[in-house]
Amino acid sequence: MDFEAKWIAWETTRRCNLKCVHCRSSSELEAKGHPDFSFEEAKRVIDDIASYASPVVVLSGGEPLLRDDIFDIAKYGDGKGLRMCLATNGTMVTEEIAERIKDADIKMVSMSLDGASSEIHDNFRNVPGAFDGTINAMKIFRDKGIKFLINSSFTKRNQEEIPKIYKLAKEMGATAWYMFMIVPTGRGEEIMNELISPEDYEELLKWHYEMEKQEDELLVRPTCAPSYYRVVLEQAKEQGDDFKRRTLQFSTGGAKGCLAGQLICLIDVDGEVLPCSYFPKSAGNIREKSFKDIWENSELFNDLRDFKSYKGKCGACEYVGVCGGCRARAYAVSGDYMGEEPFCSHTPFKLRNC
Repeated sequence: MDFEAKWIAWETTRRCNLKCVHCRSSSELEAKGHPDFSFEEAKRVIDDIASYASPVVVLSGGEPLLRDDIFDIAKYGDGKGLRMCLATNGTMVTEEIAERIKDADIKMVSMSLDGASSEIHDNFRNVPGAFDGTINAMKIFRDKGIKFLINSSFTKRNQEEIPKIYKLAKEMGATAWYMFMIVPTGRGEEIMNELISPEDYEELLKWHYEMEKQEDELLVRPTCAPSYYRVVLEQAKEQGDDFKRRTLQFSTGGAKGCLAGQLICLIDVDGEVLPCSYFPKSAGNIREKSFKDIWENSELFNDLRDFKSYKGKCGACEYVGVCGGCRARAYAVSGDYMGEEPFCSHTPFKLRNC
């Protein structure tokens, strides 16, 4: 398998105007001890990445629209041939902001929607009015022809909203809807008891499979849910259909469910390069080493690419090549990123008669 850097999330600031219950970086309006990097450093990082790879780069946060120079960063990356995208919570989007997004040639905007009503979404985001702000942003983007996708994160407090949010995202004109299964990092550690049970997790993935079979307009994908690709194979075999081909080819890019440190990574505001947005362990700092050196030579990334060394059920599983278990969730729950996926209910064939 080729381990090419295809997608990089870049934490351009740790400042945020919301206080979401699951925030991986525990962002607040004042990012104490984690200042924004300068525009000059941003250009250096982009030059470094572009000299080695041509990934999608998602300008994320915190809330990236709190940076005065976020569109300058986007334009500079675009000029270097990178596909620049923006991840925002939507509450700061105005007509003027939308025009600046178009002017910067940002290819896609992602936003979060965690409830189909203000009651649910605002509870998740801890700020009244967050839902209305996101809905308003979607309307602006739709009217101006700006492509946007919706990310929805789920715990026990909002898992019943899943079909409603999917329907709302589609009605609002989203290009894609991604169903996120929470990884308890950052502020998310405080809601460990709210994680969706393994049994419900499995049923939600089966629901997604049936929904995706019927969906021909909206791109849908479970995220931080690598078990889905095992479910796809199992359900396709059980039902005798070939739907698995489209799902596996697109969603995994020929790799497996968990792509942390394999096709994707996160660069945080301090320059640390992490396997993914929910995996708080650094493979190296881009202020000290080149991106190429970190991507190719870090012990952490090379561990994650050694599927034969995965432990527990993941190591014994016949689906390790297509799933692999969420490495961030294993690390968050057990402290061992090579350990088994703690929320997978599948028993590998090798272990069934033990």
